Amino acid sequence: MNDTGRAGRMRVERRLRTARHGADLLDRKRQIMADELERLQLHEGRLRDEWETCARVASVWLQRTTALDGQAGIRSAAPAEAAQVEVAWDSAMGVAYPVDASCTAPQPSRPGGSSALSYATAAHRAAASAAVRLAAVQRAVVLVSAELAATHARQRAVENRWIPRLEEQLRTIRRRLDSQELEEALRLRWAAEPTRTGVS
Repeated sequence: MNDTGRAGRMRVERRLRTARHGADLLDRKRQIMADELERLQLHEGRLRDEWETCARVASVWLQRTTALDGQAGIRSAAPAEAAQVEVAWDSAMGVAYPVDASCTAPQPSRPGGSSALSYATAAHRAAASAAVRLAAVQRAVVLVSAELAATHARQRAVENRWIPRLEEQLRTIRRRLDSQELEEALRLRWAAEPTRTGVS
């Protein structure tokens, strides 16, 4: 495809408009993703505090239960089934990430033991639930961060490479067209002038 004539200039101008529009869209996406990342990081901080609190409480109750019921009592109260985790997903600007998670723990296999065992069970359920929610938001932070970095890289590529290359192509085409128009105007003027033969 010859990009030196008027048609070439129009093609390059159209591609340049597209590139500038693409850079604007990428900038808007980058801003939205940065805002979403900031929101997720704040949420992650709150969930981390909640999980750390729940984990400390569970640890205290585990020590008390161990002292009262022993390791054998704790093992016999452990449920036979694994906990079930459900993750809810959402998307922003084409990026899917977890927005919430829940943990459903099975009932203990035997209801006996000391009262500390029931408190320890409840504390560990709360800690597991908080840990699952924290893990979901941490994964969301990773996914949104990766997309934000990729978007920023694409935006830089468009703004620093593609647009300048198209602008240079357009300047080159315009210089050639201006030169061709000047040559054409000179030829027409010379053709229109009466010929001078040197006779007075």
